[in-house]
This record gives sequence, C-alpha cells and structure tokens, in this order.
Amino acid sequence: MGAGHPECPERLDAIEDRLLMSGLDIALERREATPAPLADLELAHGRMHLAALRGLSEQLREDMAAGGPSHAQVDPDTSINTHSWDAILLAAGAALDATDAVIAGELANAFCAVRPPGHHAMRDKAMGFCFVNNVAVAAKYALERHGLKRVAIVDFDVHHGNGTEDIVAGDERILMCSFYQHPFYPLGEHSTASNLCNLPVPAYTRGMEIRELVDMMWLPRLEAHKPQMLFVSAGFDAHREDDMAQMGLVEQDYAWITERIKEVAQRHAKGRIVSCLEGGYALSALGRSVEAHLRVLAGV
Repeated sequence: MGAGHPECPERLDAIEDRLLMSGLDIALERREATPAPLADLELAHGRMHLAALRGLSEQLREDMAAGGPSHAQVDPDTSINTHSWDAILLAAGAALDATDAVIAGELANAFCAVRPPGHHAMRDKAMGFCFVNNVAVAAKYALERHGLKRVAIVDFDVHHGNGTEDIVAGDERILMCSFYQHPFYPLGEHSTASNLCNLPVPAYTRGMEIRELVDMMWLPRLEAHKPQMLFVSAGFDAHREDDMAQMGLVEQDYAWITERIKEVAQRHAKGRIVSCLEGGYALSALGRSVEAHLRVLAGV
C-alpha cells in the first residue's frame, strides 16, 4: 500500500514472531499458497474487475521500468503496486488450497495468513485495502467445485464486510454472520437479505457484550443452517489496543468466538474450517490474537 500505510508487511512478521515466541509454531503444519485460477476468482468477481486489477498492476510495472511511479490509488485509502496482482492471486489461492486440503481431510482446519485482505472487495469494486474477496471466493468454490450444499461465513473484523455481503446476499446456500462497529467505515446501506445475520454495535462495545450477541443471534442461525463448512473472515482490529477502531475485545474474546465456531463445525461440518486474515493493525495485539485463534483451531 506504500510507506506508512497500516496494511503493511510487518503485520505478517508480527504473527510469525508471536508464533515462534509462543512455541505454537511447532504444532502447525505450514503450506505455501499457489496462485488462484482466474476461473475460480470469477465465481465471486466480474471478469472486467479482475482484468482491470491485472492490467493496472502490469502497467505500473512498465511505468516503473521507465522511471514512473510504483503505486496507483484505486480508492482514497487503497493503492495497488507492481507486485499486487501476484499477491492477490496468492492470497485467494491460499484460501482455495486450504479449502481443498480441509475437504480432502488432509488438514483438520486451516488459517491463511494472507495479504491483501479481502472482505471489503465487492463483486466489481476494490476498496478498503481489499481487491479480491478471499473468503467469498473460497465459499463459492466449496459450493461450485466441491458440491457442498450449505456453507457459512463468520466475520469478526471490526469493519462491516460489505464486499462479502455484496457477493453473497440472497444466496441461501451461504449464511453470513458478523458484528461490526457502526456507524463506521464503510458507511452505506446494508442488505436485509434473509441469509445475513449482521449485527451493528456501537463504539466501545466490549467482549462480554459481543459474546452475548454471538450466543443469542449467531449460534441459533448457524444451528438452523447446518453448514457443511465454515469460512472465517478473521479480522483482529476490534481489539482494545487497535486504534483503527474503538471496540474493546481482547485475546480471550477471540479464543471464545473461535471455540463457538469450532463447536458448530464439529456438529455439522466434520470440523471443517478455513479462516483468512482480514484486519488487525496494532502489531502486538494482532500477534497475540492470532495465537489465541490458532490455539483453539489446533486444539493446543
């Protein structure tokens, strides 16, 4: 995104450092992502949107070779660079590879430590640090390529997953459950489609209040839907140390939410979960929160 931007490479470094320092690293199997095929990205995105992203990244490469800029703005807080298209394909590819491995039974579940994030990416629009919606692509892929009948997307990022909503609203095969600070970015109308359980909460909401909402609102909907696989938009920017927002969650809250997701997956989905990194910009809090999330997923 450019120098000084909160969506920075150091985010993944902070996660790596925490996993090594905590010793959790030895309990995890690591895999490298392969690039997502365009045909699979088109399950969730328009062909022209993808062509524009690819073309802009390639044009920047040519311009930079001639002494031009290395970045271009696609919206006020989101820029694309010469390497962005490759990163976009790998981020979505990680989610697809994870979906294949979990459905095949090679992995119990998976966490994709990816950049760029995805849940603001709409079918035909990049915004909010996001270009392609990794989780929505993977959810559609599980339905269309693997023949699942019902899946769920759980989004606990502090920002509304408007891009995911844009892609899945009205698709009764996909239940989307989320909470998000409101009013907050991204402002705009929210869908009232029946397959959405999206819960706006005010600034300064704390973990116990979120736990109550999850118990009262998410879990009954998830139980009724009986998803055959769960996908998680795992944003950790609702942490009380993250100054990108004003909510009050801590690591234990993320662990608790992950436990509830895992219980639903064990009852209805053979334990199948694919989680993808979204937000989280306070580096220490991000590392600790991902550790808490992974400890539950790994059962250690």
